[in-house]
Amino acid sequence: MSTDSSLISRRELLQRASTGFGLVALQGLLAHGALGESVPNGGMPGGATGALGPLIPHFAPRVKNVIFCFMSGGVSHVDTFDPKPRLKTDHGKPMPVPVKPTMFNANGNIMASPWEFAPRGESGIPISELFPHIARQADDLAVIRSLTSVGNEHAQANYFLHTGFSLAGHPSAGAWLSYGLGSENRDLPGYVVLASGGAPLGGINNFGNGYLPAVYQASLIDPTQKEPLANIVPREPDLRQRRRLSFVNQADRQRIARRGGDDQLESAILNAEIAYRMQTAVPGLVDLSGETQATLSLYGMDAPVKETVEYGRQCLLARRLVERGVRFVELTCLPRPAELGQIGNPWDQHGGLKTGHEEMARQVDQPIAGLIADLKQRGLWDETLIVWAGEFGRTPFAQGSDGRDHNPYGFSVWLAGGGVRGGTIYGATDDLGYHAVENIATVYDLWATVLHLVGVDHERLTYRHGGRDFRLTDVHGTVIDAVLA
Repeated sequence: MSTDSSLISRRELLQRASTGFGLVALQGLLAHGALGESVPNGGMPGGATGALGPLIPHFAPRVKNVIFCFMSGGVSHVDTFDPKPRLKTDHGKPMPVPVKPTMFNANGNIMASPWEFAPRGESGIPISELFPHIARQADDLAVIRSLTSVGNEHAQANYFLHTGFSLAGHPSAGAWLSYGLGSENRDLPGYVVLASGGAPLGGINNFGNGYLPAVYQASLIDPTQKEPLANIVPREPDLRQRRRLSFVNQADRQRIARRGGDDQLESAILNAEIAYRMQTAVPGLVDLSGETQATLSLYGMDAPVKETVEYGRQCLLARRLVERGVRFVELTCLPRPAELGQIGNPWDQHGGLKTGHEEMARQVDQPIAGLIADLKQRGLWDETLIVWAGEFGRTPFAQGSDGRDHNPYGFSVWLAGGGVRGGTIYGATDDLGYHAVENIATVYDLWATVLHLVGVDHERLTYRHGGRDFRLTDVHGTVIDAVLA
């Protein structure tokens, strides 16, 4: 083989000739082809290249996609999915057990729930009258009544629920799942947050990629805005934009070649390419003109309450996203009406519990039930997992006269969808609903179970950072087999 330094390789010719369009075309073809193949999980050197195509899971998955309905602010479990008759019997009496420090330490006596519970469905799962629509889907739910958290403050608890760590800077569950499984849609990211409700306390770090390559951070789509994704509307003709992107791509590739590889720069290139393709995909995604009136009504989009309409839009878009192969979709709760609102944590009722929880339940109840029904009728139910959770629960005793403080010691979440044993209750809190006492579960266990359902071993899904192998479940976590079908 000639060693003449004046000769250039075929790759260099494609890179240099015609402003690099040959190489750009080749890269586009290679990327498109990768979508038809699967790569062994963890087989990517830094995780960046795996975003081009689906990865082979560790074992046969039960589901392909996850929809996370995050109830920001902390739903009261003793008023929704964990009835405690003793609260009514002992209403107004002092707590008979020691009370741990709360967020504000303005602790009162035992407070009965303002709502009645009833057994729902054939399974008889008790659900309060706050959720009449979800109650009709009781036989699809696996309610975990014994979840615990390490955080008693919103931002800390939000980080812990989303990332497995109580401080900012770690990858969110959606980023981990995308890193582990790759993408099934070359025109949309693997992790999308429907952000019409805004970010919870702690900000967008709840949706971040942390130390994973940047391609795994969430894309925030706000369907209420004229431009649902920032800068998604082209500012210049397509050919000019393509040339600009090609120039930047060429410069980045040359730097990567000189440095012998750069995962972060590879991620930047992938993000630029995905963003370019999303200019067409996102407007089509958020355009609901092709949906029937019956479908819109199913999600509550003809409701008289605007918050119900907008949360219904999120739920409908979640279905459209998983239909298109997006791996992880997170929904955000909208603020309550402005005169009563709690920005970022709308389920947080330290006072006015009855009014606040009724407003929030009205917002999410029909849309989530509609999502469940729609996934079933479209054949997506068995391949989709719904996770419903807040960052903690509420105290069984009052704060002031009519509120509840934060309670991380025992609260309720539920799973539904493919691979889930519907009509199931797992774990229990004490007879006051204060502490988990039976089958105590952690956030690590919750995500270990979710990863298991998508075919990923939570102990093997790791990323080396700062000399240590990190994972979503840190050094903890056990799959909750009892909620699996």
